Amino acid sequence: MLTDILTLCVGLVLFLFGMMKLSESVQELFTSRIRSYIRFAVERPLHGLLTGMIATALFQSSSATTLLAIGMVNAGLISFYSSLGTILGADIGTTLTVQLVVWKFTALSPAFVVLGGGLWVFGKETWKSVGESIFHFGMIFFGLSLATTATAPLQNHPSFIHLFQESKNPLLGVLVGAAFTGLVHASAIPISMLVILAQQGAMNIENALPIVIGANIGTTVTALMAGSLAGVSGRRSAVSHLIFKLTAAVLSLGALPVFIGILKDLSAETAQQIALGHLIFNILLVVCFMFILKPFSRLMEKMIPGEEETLPLWPQHLDDACLNNPGEALRLVKKELAREAFLANRMLMESMALFDRYEPIRQKNILYMELVVDNIRREVVEYLSKLSSKDLSPQMSRRLFNYTAMVDDIERIADHAVNIVEIARNRHKRNIPVTVEGSVELLHIRQLVEANMTDAMELISRRNEECIRDITCREAQIDVEVKEARDRHLMRFHHHLAAAESGPIFVELLIQLERISDHCQNIAESICELED
Repeated sequence: MLTDILTLCVGLVLFLFGMMKLSESVQELFTSRIRSYIRFAVERPLHGLLTGMIATALFQSSSATTLLAIGMVNAGLISFYSSLGTILGADIGTTLTVQLVVWKFTALSPAFVVLGGGLWVFGKETWKSVGESIFHFGMIFFGLSLATTATAPLQNHPSFIHLFQESKNPLLGVLVGAAFTGLVHASAIPISMLVILAQQGAMNIENALPIVIGANIGTTVTALMAGSLAGVSGRRSAVSHLIFKLTAAVLSLGALPVFIGILKDLSAETAQQIALGHLIFNILLVVCFMFILKPFSRLMEKMIPGEEETLPLWPQHLDDACLNNPGEALRLVKKELAREAFLANRMLMESMALFDRYEPIRQKNILYMELVVDNIRREVVEYLSKLSSKDLSPQMSRRLFNYTAMVDDIERIADHAVNIVEIARNRHKRNIPVTVEGSVELLHIRQLVEANMTDAMELISRRNEECIRDITCREAQIDVEVKEARDRHLMRFHHHLAAAESGPIFVELLIQLERISDHCQNIAESICELED
């Protein structure tokens, strides 16, 4: 009995580990192509539904997809309304895992573990990430395979059979399913366990279905936790997810005998009935809300008031129709540069705030904003490339050349802000302190860099000779103060006044701030070269 219990626990741990790691590795691949997915998702709710289903099939976790949607809403990449279709799609996509268990996909799990592990360890660099994803995918079902082995003896255990075949209070089953899912942050675990028990002959649909309903409610816990740290739009998405699930749960419980009867008509096998119950529950949820998302979103905006800010991923000012008018085209590029600079400045402010107080949701916001900055840079460069083939005057050619340099400088500022995020994360993870003296030095250098960034933004919108002079003076001052701060930190370390591990963090942050100032100086020089 002890061996079976330990095997069951190991199986559940491997399942959870595989799901978490698969979600992480797939998100790395997903973010590299996220622009097209986002654009697809925001067009209309049906597209969001399909995107949510596909993303959850890849992540093998509806919680991961829902968190991604909430993160994008909170960062302003998509609107609250646009996120609702994606969340509904995630609820449908999560049923795939359970259905694979019913089809005894667990028997193939060792092959996926071996194949993925081989590619991960011995494959070429381009295949390593793919191999890692396959390995973790196989680990999910290998964990369930161990759970199946551990629970096999239960089919002959009279007490256990009596426990689950005796009629129970459905509300108790709902509470058990919700509590367990909220604890492990994955509805697939308890529902898959129900399927395994049913395959062993130790579970009936009457007792399983309320637990399935509860597990669907419990899966909202992860989103609610993320939403509590998010902005107003992120909170709306998280609460909407809870309302979706609660509504479907109330309807399902109200018609529980009918629901169970339908499942028995659809399949004679309890395991398949459980999987179908999970699927039908979420289809019911989609049917209830898919066609009223617009009024529902307006209702949620009244329930949770606040202004929603969106950051359109695609350029807002570039117009191919203006390419035959170079002067107008360059004016539009200038407006897009101003928008890119605004986002880069916001990333800088957010990343420095993150260094002072680390919050994971803020880190994700910065990474999402980087997607927008990168895309603006790509679109502006492509637009300028098209414009370069036109008949340009020497003055316009100079402006085109300088704008090309400036768009790269702004994008590099955003990259340095992302580097600061990583520094902040390492500091938080390792709990590295910074001395009071070091904090004062950082604050002054930071204020100088932020002032240069503000003036650089001003220059992009409007030439100002005073701003150009101020940036140049501050840049020289920053170079001096960074060197002095590094020397003083070395002295503090020598006299045992600063922790050894704080050195790399302190110095690296100084380097990032100094380089941001360098790019501000480059922008000032580019503006200085242009004629009024």
